[in-house]
Amino acid sequence: MAPPSKSTTASRSSSKPTKKSSKTTERTTKRAAPRTNGQGQAQKADPRPLGGFAALVGIYGGAVATAAVLARKKGIPDRFTPWDLVLLGIATHKLSRRISKDSVTSPFRAPFADFKEPAGSGEVNEEVEGSGFQKAVGELITCPFCIGQWVATGLVFGLAFAPRATRLLAGVFASAAVADFLQLAYARAEQAAEEG
Repeated sequence: MAPPSKSTTASRSSSKPTKKSSKTTERTTKRAAPRTNGQGQAQKADPRPLGGFAALVGIYGGAVATAAVLARKKGIPDRFTPWDLVLLGIATHKLSRRISKDSVTSPFRAPFADFKEPAGSGEVNEEVEGSGFQKAVGELITCPFCIGQWVATGLVFGLAFAPRATRLLAGVFASAAVADFLQLAYARAEQAAEEG
C-alpha cells in the first residue's frame, strides 16, 4: 500500500481540527460577533463610562447614608425654612457653576478635561478626556447640573451639622450669584443704551 500523498494528509488534518484550534476559532467567533439592537442592526459601542458612573453613584450613596446616620444621631432639623431653601438653592446654582465652568477653577478640572473655548463671563467650555472612572469624574465636574446634586447635598447636610457656618458660606455664594445677574443686566442695559 502506497503512503498517502501530502495533499491527502493536509485535507485530513484540515477536516479534523484539533481541540485547541476549534476552541480558538470559537472564541474568535464569539468576540467578532457584533451586538444587535433587536432588529438585526449592529449597535455601536456605548461611549459612556458606565462602570465609572456606577462607582460615583456608590460613593454618593455611601456618603449620603453615612451623613444621614450621623445627622440622625445629632438630631435632624424638623424642617427647613423657605428662606433656607432659597438661600441654598441660589448658593447651589453659583457654587455648581463655580466648580464646573469657572476659568479660575479650571486647574482642578484639568486632570479630567481639556480646555475647548471661552464661554463668556469668566466661564469656559471643556471637553472630557480619558476613560472609565476618570471620564466619569470629568463628566460630573464639568456639568453644573450633575455636580449641583452633590453641592446641594453637601449644603443641606452642612445645614444639619453646622447651620451657622453653612448659612454664612451659602450667603457668600448666593450674594455672588445675585451680583452676577446684576452685572449681566447692567451690561445689557449699557448695550441697549448704546444701540438706542
